[in-house]
Amino acid sequence: MLDYDQEAERYDASRGGEPRAAAAAEAVLGLLPPGARSLLDVACGTGIVTRRLAAGPGAPRVTGVDLSPEMARHAGARLPGAIVRADSRRLPFPDGRFDAVSSVWLLHLVEDPGDVRRIVAECARVLRPGGVYVTTVDKGASHNVGSDIDGVLSSRPRRPASDAAALVESYAADCGLVPAGQARFAGRGQGRSPRRAIADLRRGWFVTLPPGDPLADEFAARLAALPDQERPRPEPEFTLRAFRKPPRALPEPGSDG
Repeated sequence: MLDYDQEAERYDASRGGEPRAAAAAEAVLGLLPPGARSLLDVACGTGIVTRRLAAGPGAPRVTGVDLSPEMARHAGARLPGAIVRADSRRLPFPDGRFDAVSSVWLLHLVEDPGDVRRIVAECARVLRPGGVYVTTVDKGASHNVGSDIDGVLSSRPRRPASDAAALVESYAADCGLVPAGQARFAGRGQGRSPRRAIADLRRGWFVTLPPGDPLADEFAARLAALPDQERPRPEPEFTLRAFRKPPRALPEPGSDG
């Protein structure tokens, strides 16, 4: 697992910067319910996407949450007074507080399925009836673009994807949420070159190939043998899924409710 306090300073530059953030924010906003006035961005990181969610006429009032002190500090510089440092498994907000909740590039990082369930449940809890939860799914698979780099890495050890779409949908259903649409967006500036893939390997990007492990060194050598070491391969394409919390049923006329 990467140390996101250490990653904070270089996070944006290494992840596509403003073009990727713009694509992500546009896709999230396109899935929000009409007239949404408040949005909670869970695991907001440096706030590069969060700031765009809050920009423009008619944009919702946005609150960002992140557990990493350094990530939260960067986000706070972008959105003063709107960032809270908190654990996504225990959100410090009352039930039904927000019209919409987003978690972009979060669930794939969580190894414990119980924690993924808890995060989805917390996002559902703070969502008002009629509100929408938007999250990325299948993040790891998004990076498989059929390149020669993918060919080299295809035999690496893998762990089950904690953000598999079917799993996330089942967790959402357990919380009473129903599917409400999906969208895709390009990971601008994230087309990986062999040299960049080696750098990612060396700093622990691939969790099943920890730096210093002989197997990691073997994969690095195979990547170094590929042609066009500096040429980026195609960009990943990320998937968002939206889930709605059904409105509360009105009491029947003449009932005690």
